[in-house]
Amino acid sequence: MPIIFVAHGAPTLATNPTKGADLARWAKRLPKPNAILAVSAHWEQTPPSTGAEQTQDLVYDFYGFPPELYALEYRAPGAPGLAVEIRDTLESQGTETGREPERGWDHGVWVPLLHLFPHAEVPVLQLSLPSGFASSEIYALGQALADLRYRGVLIMASGVLVHNLRTIDYHEREPTPKWAQDFDQWCARCLEGKDHQALMDFERASPGFSRAHPTAEHFTPILVAAGAAGVDSAPVTFPVTGFEYGSLSRRCVQFG
Repeated sequence: MPIIFVAHGAPTLATNPTKGADLARWAKRLPKPNAILAVSAHWEQTPPSTGAEQTQDLVYDFYGFPPELYALEYRAPGAPGLAVEIRDTLESQGTETGREPERGWDHGVWVPLLHLFPHAEVPVLQLSLPSGFASSEIYALGQALADLRYRGVLIMASGVLVHNLRTIDYHEREPTPKWAQDFDQWCARCLEGKDHQALMDFERASPGFSRAHPTAEHFTPILVAAGAAGVDSAPVTFPVTGFEYGSLSRRCVQFG
């Protein structure tokens, strides 16, 4: 299986047919997975913990959006066997793990999946993003999960490569600011050139990280994906690019 990073955007992506179509077109080029392992910016918990193992109610972790968003469902099956395997794998390598079997999927998971796999037939497991880890440890977490791809598991990291909610323009009246374009292009160059060390050293190596990301949780999922892919994987491609709401990057990434 390839490994993917999906820009989950605003929750309204769930009901946006135009932007959703970009993900749907991408999905048609992906092989059908046996299961999906998702790591989202919207579940930060250390140690890395597995979430719902059976179908649960979704987590609507946003406020003030149109009522129809809170009525959406994504009733995919869980993946309890995969949860056990991941915890065993990480613990065998000395990484403590946690278990939250009743925690439903947050919008960083179910919003993109509504478009990528709309029939909700593929089992899904969410693993928390361990924000207490150093960037190199988050990358190593991806490395520890890498073998799953050879057994048909789609590793899906979910975040946004430029994410500063203080600067977004909901009316999209202004062009994308240069600082956002510069950071997005830096990400693209690192990914295409497989400069994973620069990605891990993002605070010092990137142009204007603190402006592109007042907090790091929407960036660090790319480290999980890059770690799982490694530097020897097939060329990196960008199935979706561009910006929305002025400065919010839509760049999605496929490894392999």
